[in-house]
Amino acid sequence: MTSQINVSTGSLVISFALVLIAIFISMREKLDLSKDIIVSILRAVIQLVIVGYVLKYIFQVNQVWLTIAMSLFIVANASYNAHKRNPSQTKTYWHSFAAIFISTYITLGILLAAGAISFIPSQIVPITGMIASNSMIAIGLCYRQLASQYEDQRQQVLEKLALGASIKLASKPILRQSIKTAMQPTIDSAKTVGLVSLPGMMSGLIFAGLDPVHAIKYQIMVMFMLLSTTSLGSIIAGYYAYKTYFTKAHQLK
Repeated sequence: MTSQINVSTGSLVISFALVLIAIFISMREKLDLSKDIIVSILRAVIQLVIVGYVLKYIFQVNQVWLTIAMSLFIVANASYNAHKRNPSQTKTYWHSFAAIFISTYITLGILLAAGAISFIPSQIVPITGMIASNSMIAIGLCYRQLASQYEDQRQQVLEKLALGASIKLASKPILRQSIKTAMQPTIDSAKTVGLVSLPGMMSGLIFAGLDPVHAIKYQIMVMFMLLSTTSLGSIIAGYYAYKTYFTKAHQLK
């Protein structure tokens, strides 16, 4: 099987019509999203072009330190974006960084130990990106759910604290629900993969000309690693973040 991918500059220009459809819908329905759509597309194009040339250089040089540096850059950037999604007024960037760093490199380490991937930039960098981005999304969901639950269940938490419960015990139901909410999209995706959608890894390999049967093995590996990183990331972030809703005297802020 040979690859038939041939996306020319002309093809990209013509496919911009798809963006115009989104802009038309925004204007037609008065959604006030036209500016956001244009800005997001411009940012995406600029970022992807820059990253494309950076990755091309890293892949050609094939230096361990450059691979590690790019991997850490991805983790740091994912941590910053997860941190921004935390509604808590006393949030800490290092909580998000620790959650994404640990979840990403534990998952990556297991894949390397199992021989599923090799320590080369063309594999480490894309896999790190996939792991860190999914951990970032899960952690963001966990943060938002924590904020919502503490607002909705404020009275229950105060009552538990008044009866002598520790902040961990008083927060346990909220933590469980927040971690569950963070993990649920990945679990739902795993249930429907192959039936409703052909995910990115599998689709990319098929586009590149790989036998679909072999592509399935990679996609199964991806589902394993995403379940790992979302569960690790959300539980670490959740157990760090819930403490920021309390004072040093163990009072709910």
